[in-house]
Amino acid sequence: MAEPMHILLVEPEPLLRRTVSMTARSLGMSQVHEAASTAVALRMARQRRFQGAVIAVECVGSGDQRRYDLSLVDELRAAAAPGGAMPIAILADQATPGLLAELRERRISRVILKPFRAKVLLETIAGFTGADVT
Repeated sequence: MAEPMHILLVEPEPLLRRTVSMTARSLGMSQVHEAASTAVALRMARQRRFQGAVIAVECVGSGDQRRYDLSLVDELRAAAAPGGAMPIAILADQATPGLLAELRERRISRVILKPFRAKVLLETIAGFTGADVT
């Protein structure tokens, strides 16, 4: 039996995190590691290599200085093996042109808009691992 893939899930909502994690585990899809914040996820990423990530990004700053915090994405991309682009999906409240441009620069094509169903996250994780969600 192959070793399960390790997926990082960064989402502030505990119930959603727990539901996705437990369901993915019960389906044998992957090992989902939960983080409630970017800071916690950064610590986890420094301790373990992940094969995929689903990251909720928050808008920080105000006025003209508003931007999405993509520091975790940058850290994961920097830590990846050369030529090995880890699949990353982003969870966001809205897909602004600026956010989409920044994500394209970081080779991220999957954006999931909030609110969403847990099944959408499971399907995204299954896409990372090649598993089937039933």
